[in-house]
Amino acid sequence: MKRISPIESVTEGKTKFLVFKNKLSKKGPGSKDNLPFYNPAMKLNRDLSILVCQWLVNNSKKRLNVLDGLAASGIRGLRFAKEVVGDFDITINDWNPEAYNLIKTNINKLKLKNITAINSNINTLLSENKFDYIDIDPFGSPVYFIDSTMRSICNDGIIACTATDTATLCGTYPKVCIRRYGAIPFHSTAMKEIGLRILLGFICREAGKYDKGIKPLLSYSTDHYFRIYVQLINGTIRANDSMKNYSIIKSSNLFTKKNQIVNIGPLWTGKLQNKKVLAELRTILFEKKLNTKNELWKLLDLLEEEADAPIFFYTSDKIASILKKSPPKMETIFKKLQRKGYVVYRTHFSQIGFKTNAPKSEIEKVFK
Repeated sequence: MKRISPIESVTEGKTKFLVFKNKLSKKGPGSKDNLPFYNPAMKLNRDLSILVCQWLVNNSKKRLNVLDGLAASGIRGLRFAKEVVGDFDITINDWNPEAYNLIKTNINKLKLKNITAINSNINTLLSENKFDYIDIDPFGSPVYFIDSTMRSICNDGIIACTATDTATLCGTYPKVCIRRYGAIPFHSTAMKEIGLRILLGFICREAGKYDKGIKPLLSYSTDHYFRIYVQLINGTIRANDSMKNYSIIKSSNLFTKKNQIVNIGPLWTGKLQNKKVLAELRTILFEKKLNTKNELWKLLDLLEEEADAPIFFYTSDKIASILKKSPPKMETIFKKLQRKGYVVYRTHFSQIGFKTNAPKSEIEKVFK
């Protein structure tokens, strides 16, 4: 006998829609299911994508084609159509027939005109069409979709990509990371930034195959996923410039146990954020009705602060542990380093983390 799934009404932002009632937890990445699930934990992810899509529309002189490629219940694409203002068309795709039918039901219910539902294999769809914004939000790793995404994305278009295989990228499963991303991870205090940079490095390498360069607009880490927004720019010169930021680093760049020096990567060594774009996103945030406005404001504030910071961060407890000292207050660390003329930044990767241009010898003095 076929199982009938209960349906409930949900509101995010300014959009009210129907979803299958099979995801009860408000935290975590969800679990793989035959049904397209609605995951409340990804509200911030979706809210931020509204801002980035609006930014792209605001800065474009043509009608844009936007794709929600692995749509599940289709919430992101429906919200794009309802909440982003401008000249664009939305394609919402999912391979699951139940997802496809629910998406069509929601489109009709919301009376949306600039939107099309498709029930297709994502790689096939990408191989046959061109898009200006492609959102890839899979269960697990995005690596299986990036090659076809690179062939589909238009010049100056944006690829938005989520990775929930954070354990792999952070070094818990190094062999899996090497297979998927062609990079060696490093399980350490800085593993979240390393994992995010491995993901960006993979995107850079895949773009380079098609003579495209990448311009990271916004990249961040949460408890259970990584999320990046990169603009793709055609041309061998831009591709070569991007590849200059793709390299292997040594663990000696981090605070680790003595004599523990290993290769990490290759990974992205350039900037994770675009400060100008972040400021413009904050302006757009004022105009939008979003469930996570306060959280978004805090996140964008932190990302903007660390946009120009050096690569990698330190944590007070890790340094204190290595030096066998009590960790000073964060305020003390900042004041002492700034007094010596160094720049210190907060980081979204850790509440007890900081980035600085001070050499490790000077950082150690703060703890002694």
